[in-house]
Amino acid sequence: MTSKTPAIAHSWLSYLLILCFSISALTTTAQDKGDEDKTMANQVKTRDQKAIDEAMHSWWPASMKTLDARLNWWRNARFGMFIHWGIYSLPAGEWDGKNTGGYAEHLMRKAKIPRSAYLELAHRFNPVKFNADKWVQAAKYAGMRYLIITAKHHDGFAMYNSQVSNYNVVKQTAWKHDPMIDLAAACKKYGIKFGFYYSHAFDWEHPDAPGNDWDYQNPGGDLNLFGGRDWYDVHPELLPKAVNYVNKKAIPQIKELITKYHPDILWFDTPQKLPLSENIRILKAIRETDPNIVVNGRLARGSGNLQMGDYKNTGDRPAEFFPATGDWEAIPTTNESYGYSKFDKSHKPVSFFIRLLAKAASRGGNLLMNIGPMGNGEFAPEDTAILQGIGRWMNKNSASIYQTTKTPLPYQSWGVSTRKNNLLYLHVFNWPQNGKLIIGGLKSNVNKVWQLADKKELKFTRIDPLNMAIHLPAQAPDTSNTVLVMETSGPIETDTLRLLASHETTNRLLAFDARLEGKGFGFGDGKTSSYYVDGWKNIHQSVNWDFRLIEPATYKVLLKYVADTVDEGSYELSIGHFKVKDSIEALPKGSQVKEHSLGTVTLEPGTHSLTIAPVAIKGAGLMKILEVELIPVSAP
Repeated sequence: MTSKTPAIAHSWLSYLLILCFSISALTTTAQDKGDEDKTMANQVKTRDQKAIDEAMHSWWPASMKTLDARLNWWRNARFGMFIHWGIYSLPAGEWDGKNTGGYAEHLMRKAKIPRSAYLELAHRFNPVKFNADKWVQAAKYAGMRYLIITAKHHDGFAMYNSQVSNYNVVKQTAWKHDPMIDLAAACKKYGIKFGFYYSHAFDWEHPDAPGNDWDYQNPGGDLNLFGGRDWYDVHPELLPKAVNYVNKKAIPQIKELITKYHPDILWFDTPQKLPLSENIRILKAIRETDPNIVVNGRLARGSGNLQMGDYKNTGDRPAEFFPATGDWEAIPTTNESYGYSKFDKSHKPVSFFIRLLAKAASRGGNLLMNIGPMGNGEFAPEDTAILQGIGRWMNKNSASIYQTTKTPLPYQSWGVSTRKNNLLYLHVFNWPQNGKLIIGGLKSNVNKVWQLADKKELKFTRIDPLNMAIHLPAQAPDTSNTVLVMETSGPIETDTLRLLASHETTNRLLAFDARLEGKGFGFGDGKTSSYYVDGWKNIHQSVNWDFRLIEPATYKVLLKYVADTVDEGSYELSIGHFKVKDSIEALPKGSQVKEHSLGTVTLEPGTHSLTIAPVAIKGAGLMKILEVELIPVSAP
């Protein structure tokens, strides 16, 4: 969103359209299984429309006039540290001698721990090795420019000295210390923006809040009491209890955090646990207390693409990113849990995060990478190693991330790119063995090209009006991500059609990047096995990729998709004269990533389209397609 008034007015009008949406019938909907909710958004009901109407005609338009000033630092930062830390870090995923599994910060819910027993755990919490300066220095070394920590997570336990509730780290633990005072000071000392995660809608200790159905038989929990996910619509008579919690604890604690620590950003989650009207009321309280605080997109989000936060939040633990416009942020974590789990050793390599950061920046998004400190107050050794590895790369290449914007180049087989004015930063993941990096779709004249890390200039030639070749050394200086800088002589002009690699490098045609024909498609959340397109329910829908070649090439065609119990049918994949039919079979149970080899195809120079269209759909849908790989086949 730009700073121009017409853009603000357009956004405001788009939100007003929500007021015209029809009211759907009340339904009983179960909570999503596991630790996450698929949509993290509310359906707009009559009660919520009244709240939207009040906001749109009073305080909300004024808050949008300062959006760009509020978001400026966040847009430039690109990279931040998320910290999930609470008393749950002490048992580290274990209760009664058993691994509770899933997210360790959900220990209280997963083990159904009574509030009284959880309070005994708090009494034993004594993280004497906590050092705020070390935490913030680790973030700064890694190249992170903002830090967000859990002031209160779903367990309801405040990790600061709250005067609103005695259920906090100073009054209930052996430590009797407020770490937020230290962290706020350390962030200011080292020039890092500081903020809080606050669980406004989930609170397992409070008798009136949603979530705890083992102590209080409250709605919003795993038992799906009182209508399940949409309990406040099915049983509106229960809503006054939740309103009392919001009035007596959530809003007062949020205001307390603002006035006591002066955060730059507030981060919220699980808005579906409360009705949209309550979430809007909380947002209003924030804007009244400090209009300059950045608020993420998971506080007030509703059907019809209603977004009342300052930016969008995409899925958790991403491996790929589904299409998102405007300002957005993704939240990977170093392993699979956000809170510290002694059982979770699934830490990803440093290269994964270096490339994920570049991918996010190339699409105009931020990366907020999570660390789960241990119960003694230290970062786990695995997390420290990841941070240090990222830091070594950022020390030489941070200019390709900070203050960059979405790339104007089409997708490239070798990696991704970011932009800063007339500079293109080329993030090369797949180093060509033949010594030539082909930049597809660049029309602009180029002044020079150099390696960002050592400033070494590289030779380049123009192949044709749409393509450049950069001449590279035999070995990649950095196998994770070597960054090249290309300076154009004027404004950057590009062609949008993607160029495929003809040799060596596998071309990954991600479903997220496809041209979708027909209505009804949806996206997976982008995790390792769910970067798919689904909702493929009728034969008039198709998934398409358009691309071009500058020389003849032969490819092995490989389809990857998620098979499950409900999708079944047949399809045809076609590229020009190449056509092949195959079938999708439903599984007896569970879901699996499947690969189908569909033969080889030889293509001539020019433009092409690869299309997958249904022949017949026998189940709920055809399939959840992840990608098509076109793997170059070497000439004999």
